Amino acid sequence: MNHDQSRALYDRALSVMPGGVNSAVRAAIEPYPFFVRKGDGGHVIDADDNRYVDWVMGLGPLLLGHDMPEQVRAAIQRTASEGPMYGAPTELEVDLAEFVTRHVPSVEKIRFVNSGTEATVSAVRLARGHTGRNKIVVMQGGYHGAQESTLVEGDAENPRPSSAGVPQSFAKHTLPVPFNDREAMTDVFDEHGDDIAAVLTEPILGNYGIVHPEDGYHEFLRDLTDEHGALLIFDEVITGFRVGGLGCAQGRFGITPDLTTFGKVVGGGFPVGALGGRDEIMADLAPAGEVFQAGTFSGHPVTMAAGLETLRYAAENDVYEHVDRLGDQLRSGLEEIVADQAPEYTVAGTASMFKVIFTRDGQPPRNAGDVKRAETDRWRRIFWESMLEQEIFLSQNQFECQFVSAAHTEADVERTLEAYAEAL
Repeated sequence: MNHDQSRALYDRALSVMPGGVNSAVRAAIEPYPFFVRKGDGGHVIDADDNRYVDWVMGLGPLLLGHDMPEQVRAAIQRTASEGPMYGAPTELEVDLAEFVTRHVPSVEKIRFVNSGTEATVSAVRLARGHTGRNKIVVMQGGYHGAQESTLVEGDAENPRPSSAGVPQSFAKHTLPVPFNDREAMTDVFDEHGDDIAAVLTEPILGNYGIVHPEDGYHEFLRDLTDEHGALLIFDEVITGFRVGGLGCAQGRFGITPDLTTFGKVVGGGFPVGALGGRDEIMADLAPAGEVFQAGTFSGHPVTMAAGLETLRYAAENDVYEHVDRLGDQLRSGLEEIVADQAPEYTVAGTASMFKVIFTRDGQPPRNAGDVKRAETDRWRRIFWESMLEQEIFLSQNQFECQFVSAAHTEADVERTLEAYAEAL
């Protein structure tokens, strides 16, 4: 397979961009990433005209695939032709806000921002402002964007920054605990309960392999935070409008958090984030309240049009039935392959999310630490390249999730399963 153009582009990029990329995960591919020229349905075509089945889908936003349906494309083009943005409200913001609040159980009010990171930054600030407390509990290995309050590793006794540039004085207010560990969570609240503003968690860890909650875990978090007067924040940047359909993962699990963050699908493939929750909490955001939040591009009209028409199309055209069915076919086929060829590995995922995790004992991971102990180097250095040579594009490392879109077909699934069987 020829990658000469990608190599030349990466050589140019190294001269003008740190690491040759604009997001660190894109450089995980060694010795250099391939550069995409365009998308086509459930596929991408690179700078050297290689064509791949694409299970990355922009790392999650592209629920409908690369070819937008006519009603989505028309709404985007019409909105863009009327002017790029205004620094003033538009009706589209209200339309999308009404759609989300109508379908997501926890959301009575919503604020649109520009990225998932910006949404979680705002959620943490709002939780602290609403409760008057300082500390945030997060799950070890959970990802909530590139922000100071969550770029923290270690444990609740010894939290420390996971990135240079984050002061230790910030990290001390973040308490990491293992996902699914009720005892550790209870201990943290026994020690710090009076100063815990919120527990921030993904309903399903989707950026560290895929790790599912054990039965009753979210109910436990809901009860514990209520008992101590803390907020429960669901980060649904990945799962929102992908797991559980229009009701999101919280609808699937039957849990109503106090706040929810969104990104990816809610913007229809354009830059977006959102923060929603109970009216009494959201009322603390400026200008109604004293927790400052603002953004020049927030509620960008083109993004609002893309998000609204994407969700409308999904609701009207059985998109969730299609992507969930293909997801089931993928996971079922992968389980057969893994059982036969690599029984120490596990297949994870739900709805339109899937991943083979190179575990060492055949046991599904309970937390991010279990995924970290998997054969991550083999996944990245050997397996990923083998799949690419078979024209299958998977996420760039062991930790990122993979996604099914409405543009994928049963033929794509069968071709992918054949490649997995060869690569494993």
